[in-house]
Amino acid sequence: MPKKKKSKKKKTKKTKKKKSSKKRRKIKRVSKTKRSTAKRSKKKNIDKTSSNDQVIKTKPEWVKRSLANKAQYQKKYSDSIKNNNSFWKKEGKRITWIKPYKKIKDVKYSKDEVRIKWFEDGTLNASANCIDRHLKDKKDKTAIIWVGDDPKDTQKISYKQLHQKVSKAANGLKKLGIQKGDRVTIYLTMIPELAILMLACARIGAVHSIIFGGFSAESISGRVNDCKSEYIITADEGVRGGKTIPLKATTDEALSNCPDVKKCIVVKRTGNYVYWDQDRDVWYHDLIKDVPNYCEPEEMNAEDPLFILYTSGSTGKPKGVLHTTGGYMVYTSTTHHYIFDYHPGDVYWCTADIGWITGHSYILYGPMANRATTMMYEGVPNYPDYGRFWEIVEKHKVNIFYTAPTALRALMKEGSKWPNQHNLESLKILGTVGEPIKEPEWLWYYNTIGNQKCPIVDTWWQTETGSIMITPLPGITSTKPGSACGPMPGIDAVVVDENGNEVSKGEGGYLAIKTPWPSMLRTVFGDEKRYIDTYWSKYDGMYFAGDGAKYDDDGYFWLLGRVDDVMNISGHRISTAEVESALVAHESVAEAAVIGRADEISGEAIAAFVTLIGGFEGNEDLISTLRQHVSDKIGPIAKPKSIVITNDLPKTRSGKIMRRLLKDISEERKLGDVTTLANADIVSELQTRSSESSDE
Repeated sequence: MPKKKKSKKKKTKKTKKKKSSKKRRKIKRVSKTKRSTAKRSKKKNIDKTSSNDQVIKTKPEWVKRSLANKAQYQKKYSDSIKNNNSFWKKEGKRITWIKPYKKIKDVKYSKDEVRIKWFEDGTLNASANCIDRHLKDKKDKTAIIWVGDDPKDTQKISYKQLHQKVSKAANGLKKLGIQKGDRVTIYLTMIPELAILMLACARIGAVHSIIFGGFSAESISGRVNDCKSEYIITADEGVRGGKTIPLKATTDEALSNCPDVKKCIVVKRTGNYVYWDQDRDVWYHDLIKDVPNYCEPEEMNAEDPLFILYTSGSTGKPKGVLHTTGGYMVYTSTTHHYIFDYHPGDVYWCTADIGWITGHSYILYGPMANRATTMMYEGVPNYPDYGRFWEIVEKHKVNIFYTAPTALRALMKEGSKWPNQHNLESLKILGTVGEPIKEPEWLWYYNTIGNQKCPIVDTWWQTETGSIMITPLPGITSTKPGSACGPMPGIDAVVVDENGNEVSKGEGGYLAIKTPWPSMLRTVFGDEKRYIDTYWSKYDGMYFAGDGAKYDDDGYFWLLGRVDDVMNISGHRISTAEVESALVAHESVAEAAVIGRADEISGEAIAAFVTLIGGFEGNEDLISTLRQHVSDKIGPIAKPKSIVITNDLPKTRSGKIMRRLLKDISEERKLGDVTTLANADIVSELQTRSSESSDE
């Protein structure tokens, strides 16, 4: 009888593996098909460097449009490393200074001391650099094209109109008593007021802290209290994918744990009923009703804070990454200009949410410093159908399109049907951000969306870096699908081993940055020790990015993902510790371990393993409850895709949970030696339960 039972279990597992294997073969076939299509169509532009690497060569038309050629880039890069101060002295002049700088940088970082200052004797205003300096001869140019969740909703805002709207918002904030240095939290979805109020904060010198309009009340209160914000801006509701999002209700719940908040400013989006606190709440439209439409921009030192943006870290508590004004504005405008090959008249669309660093740097600050026409989209890629992105590209004749691999994977699953219904001939540059893009979606993007006419810039950077660090450049770099290629001028990126020694070509290790750059983070707000420990303690004199990377035989960079316990879910960083904390906070959970496992759509999916407190039954109802519990605690983005309830977790003899082993189990990989575990017998149970568990 026992033998029969064992055989049955084995058969079930084998069936599961066979199915998984079939799926992998199918993906491989797609990749080969796309590869052969590209080869047949433009064989002269594709070379092989090895069995796995393709090279998409630059085309004459890309070279002709490009702001620089390969020889110019190589010289510029070499000079930027050899004569770093001279390089940044010149690049710093691309923005407008109230008081010009004389000092370029004062930078020192080691395990014991970190000092970072750029252009420290110069003064400027970020809002004025985005708006005012364009008014003389381009005031009527469209600054923002806003596209609503409903396809019928569209607004075009000129630089002149934006100047008036931002000024009125700034004067409204000042009327409430907000002044230079105050922190202002903004919790909005992608409506024009988000951009307007963000720029208004910058105009008066207030430090904005934007929270993605999908986070939970607990996440909001934690961030508000951490940065000691006394003011919060939200809306009655948000709209996304045909659904309303209860922004004000969530904010109200958060503020019950934020005793220091003085005022809550509310933008009217839907007009539906919301709870109202007469002493605390203020309607935005009332606030700006009787204020002047001009506000003098505050003169800010280059090192004055511009914003705080929270990002997940391996300790669980989100880090308040602080960026300052001068260096950040210089480098975002530089990178936007060269990487996206921006020309006057181009319509530029970054599909990110402003609640993330990509939206800060490449929807507003970078593009608008360059007098671009930038787009804001309120909705999602698949509403009302999977052709929404392509309908917008066609309607607004978008030239530059910047999105995440997660979105591409979801759209790619629907095939070419939807993009083929639209004219995408306006596209000139395609970009990706948020995570490394894999070959199948890269080739689909290149062939189906760009029709092999658009170079792809696959960008690597972080909230902490402020701007793009490693990327191909259109018309300059021959690209490899899935590779971030090489660093920007001024950026000395290296792959090093555990001891900080640079690895050879073809070898993997840790990504580090040797030279300083202007938009680097200045601190973790309120926690200087964590700042030094996280970024500067691993390698003396180098910035530790926390990502694995390798050089290929041609010296191209390939990013390998996080080396700590931070997951990349659809391009959003979520710490394992944060999700574990949320699970353990539930009354039924004794212990939890969370890993990120490979996922076809989101890149990584959250998989949780939990043990229960006695008296609780591990059934599907409880699993659903736990998923929702995590969503309520952190936000829907953190909801585990699978939860395995187990009697124990694999641990070393010192008590450390073996998360890497759980990852191998979750992804059905071959396991190594498990005899060193304190409880090796739990492994087979976990394998069985993991194979039987169902995804959400």
